[in-house]
Amino acid sequence: MNEASGSFRDSSNAAVRPPIAWALAAVASFTLDWLYPLPLLPEAIPASWLLGAITFLAGLGLLIWSAATLRRAGTHIQTVQPTTTIVEDGPYRYSRNPIYIGMFLGLIGLAIGFDSLWFLVLLVPFYLVIRYGVVAREEAYLERKFGDIYRAYQARVRRWL
Repeated sequence: MNEASGSFRDSSNAAVRPPIAWALAAVASFTLDWLYPLPLLPEAIPASWLLGAITFLAGLGLLIWSAATLRRAGTHIQTVQPTTTIVEDGPYRYSRNPIYIGMFLGLIGLAIGFDSLWFLVLLVPFYLVIRYGVVAREEAYLERKFGDIYRAYQARVRRWL
């Protein structure tokens, strides 16, 4: 794809929309836990729901902060829309993918809160889909679109943490 020839597609062409992948992982985890419960924590740990809620809310907070930062910068959040600028402030100073980290924390929070190992088991395929079906495509798209500006950002800021 070449931007000059007009064949450049101005979006990441992600394999899946991340919120849909997250919802599928969560629903599958709840379903598997209902069919075949697989406890995560020993019974001696009291109030795991509280730790789970805190972890889930931390992930949700990071996701909201990240989305608000993108909106303030005037760029799109959805992977099917064009990115208009490289955002380097807010949580994007520390990670190139804080929204996905928020999603990972959400699944971990559900695993703890509902005491189900299934959420962590399905976190693995969810991570692989996000890493290779979304992030890899986003990175290639941003490098094509922004070139050295994006490569410099990649050199300064880690992909995850």
